[in-house]
Amino acid sequence: MSETLKRLAAVIESRKPANGGDPETSYVARLFAKGDDAILKKIGEEATETVMAAKDARVDGDVSHVLYECADLWFHSMIMLAQFNLTPQDVLQELARREGLSGIEEKASRKLVAREQQETDQGKI
Repeated sequence: MSETLKRLAAVIESRKPANGGDPETSYVARLFAKGDDAILKKIGEEATETVMAAKDARVDGDVSHVLYECADLWFHSMIMLAQFNLTPQDVLQELARREGLSGIEEKASRKLVAREQQETDQGKI
Protein backbone atom coordinates (compact mmCIF):
# COMPACT_ATOMS: atom_id res chain seq x y z
CA MET A 1 0.00 0.00 0.00
CA SER A 2 1.17 3.51 -0.71
CA GLU A 3 3.00 5.22 2.14
CA THR A 4 0.71 8.23 1.68
CA LEU A 5 -2.39 6.07 2.19
CA LYS A 6 -0.81 4.43 5.25
CA ARG A 7 0.03 7.77 6.83
CA LEU A 8 -3.37 9.23 6.04
CA ALA A 9 -5.17 6.16 7.41
CA ALA A 10 -3.14 6.43 10.62
CA VAL A 11 -4.03 10.11 11.02
CA ILE A 12 -7.71 9.38 10.38
CA GLU A 13 -7.63 6.57 12.95
CA SER A 14 -6.06 8.93 15.49
CA ARG A 15 -8.94 11.37 15.00
CA LYS A 16 -11.56 8.93 16.28
CA PRO A 17 -12.93 10.26 19.57
CA ALA A 18 -12.09 6.90 21.18
CA ASN A 19 -8.45 7.55 20.23
CA GLY A 20 -8.41 11.10 21.56
CA GLY A 21 -9.69 12.95 18.53
CA ASP A 22 -11.23 16.28 19.52
CA PRO A 23 -14.31 17.37 17.56
CA GLU A 24 -13.62 20.97 18.62
CA THR A 25 -10.28 21.05 16.81
CA SER A 26 -10.51 18.36 14.11
CA TYR A 27 -12.87 18.15 11.13
CA VAL A 28 -12.40 14.36 10.96
CA ALA A 29 -13.08 13.95 14.68
CA ARG A 30 -16.23 16.06 14.22
CA LEU A 31 -17.42 13.74 11.43
CA PHE A 32 -16.74 10.68 13.59
CA ALA A 33 -18.63 12.28 16.49
CA LYS A 34 -21.63 12.96 14.24
CA GLY A 35 -21.72 9.29 13.24
CA ASP A 36 -22.31 7.15 10.19
CA ASP A 37 -25.01 9.26 8.59
CA ALA A 38 -22.87 12.41 8.54
CA ILE A 39 -19.95 10.50 7.02
CA LEU A 40 -22.16 8.84 4.41
CA LYS A 41 -23.83 12.15 3.53
CA LYS A 42 -20.41 13.69 2.96
CA ILE A 43 -19.41 10.82 0.68
CA GLY A 44 -22.59 11.35 -1.32
CA GLU A 45 -21.78 15.04 -1.69
CA GLU A 46 -18.21 14.32 -2.76
CA ALA A 47 -19.32 11.64 -5.23
CA THR A 48 -21.74 14.09 -6.81
CA GLU A 49 -19.05 16.78 -7.01
CA THR A 50 -16.69 14.28 -8.63
CA VAL A 51 -19.27 13.36 -11.25
CA MET A 52 -20.02 17.02 -11.97
CA ALA A 53 -16.30 17.82 -12.29
CA ALA A 54 -15.90 14.95 -14.76
CA LYS A 55 -18.85 16.20 -16.80
CA ASP A 56 -17.32 19.69 -16.86
CA ALA A 57 -13.93 18.24 -17.87
CA ARG A 58 -15.59 16.44 -20.75
CA VAL A 59 -16.65 19.85 -22.07
CA ASP A 60 -13.73 22.13 -21.18
CA GLY A 61 -10.85 19.64 -20.97
CA ASP A 62 -9.76 20.88 -17.51
CA VAL A 63 -9.21 17.73 -15.44
CA SER A 64 -7.78 19.55 -12.42
CA HIS A 65 -11.19 19.69 -10.75
CA VAL A 66 -11.70 15.97 -11.35
CA LEU A 67 -8.46 15.27 -9.53
CA TYR A 68 -9.33 17.61 -6.66
CA GLU A 69 -12.83 16.18 -6.19
CA CYS A 70 -11.64 12.60 -6.52
CA ALA A 71 -9.08 13.25 -3.77
CA ASP A 72 -11.91 14.56 -1.57
CA LEU A 73 -13.97 11.46 -2.36
CA TRP A 74 -11.09 9.12 -1.51
CA PHE A 75 -10.40 11.02 1.72
CA HIS A 76 -13.99 10.81 2.90
CA SER A 77 -14.18 7.17 1.82
CA MET A 78 -11.18 6.50 4.03
CA ILE A 79 -13.04 8.09 6.95
CA MET A 80 -15.96 5.75 6.25
CA LEU A 81 -13.62 2.76 6.13
CA ALA A 82 -12.17 3.73 9.51
CA GLN A 83 -15.68 4.16 10.92
CA PHE A 84 -16.28 0.50 10.10
CA ASN A 85 -12.80 -0.59 11.25
CA LEU A 86 -11.61 -1.21 7.71
CA THR A 87 -8.43 0.05 6.06
CA PRO A 88 -7.26 1.00 2.58
CA GLN A 89 -5.28 -2.25 2.67
CA ASP A 90 -8.55 -4.17 3.04
CA VAL A 91 -9.82 -2.49 -0.12
CA LEU A 92 -6.60 -3.30 -1.97
CA GLN A 93 -6.90 -6.94 -0.90
CA GLU A 94 -10.48 -7.05 -2.19
CA LEU A 95 -9.37 -5.56 -5.50
CA ALA A 96 -6.57 -8.14 -5.70
CA ARG A 97 -9.10 -10.90 -5.02
CA ARG A 98 -11.18 -9.66 -7.95
CA GLU A 99 -8.20 -9.28 -10.27
CA GLY A 100 -8.65 -11.42 -13.33
CA LEU A 101 -12.34 -12.00 -12.64
CA SER A 102 -14.82 -10.97 -15.24
CA GLY A 103 -16.96 -8.16 -13.86
CA ILE A 104 -20.02 -9.82 -15.30
CA GLU A 105 -19.14 -13.16 -13.67
CA GLU A 106 -18.31 -11.50 -10.34
CA LYS A 107 -21.64 -9.66 -10.28
CA ALA A 108 -23.54 -12.84 -11.20
CA SER A 109 -21.75 -14.66 -8.39
CA ARG A 110 -22.81 -11.99 -5.87
CA LYS A 111 -26.42 -12.24 -7.07
CA LEU A 112 -26.34 -16.03 -6.71
CA VAL A 113 -24.98 -15.81 -3.16
CA ALA A 114 -27.63 -13.21 -2.25
CA ARG A 115 -30.39 -15.35 -3.76
CA GLU A 116 -29.18 -18.44 -1.86
CA GLN A 117 -29.04 -16.42 1.37
CA GLN A 118 -32.58 -15.13 0.79
CA GLU A 119 -33.84 -18.67 0.20
CA THR A 120 -32.09 -19.84 3.36
CA ASP A 121 -33.60 -16.98 5.35
CA GLN A 122 -37.08 -17.70 4.00
CA GLY A 123 -36.73 -21.34 5.00
CA LYS A 124 -36.07 -20.29 8.59
CA ILE A 125 -39.27 -18.25 8.86
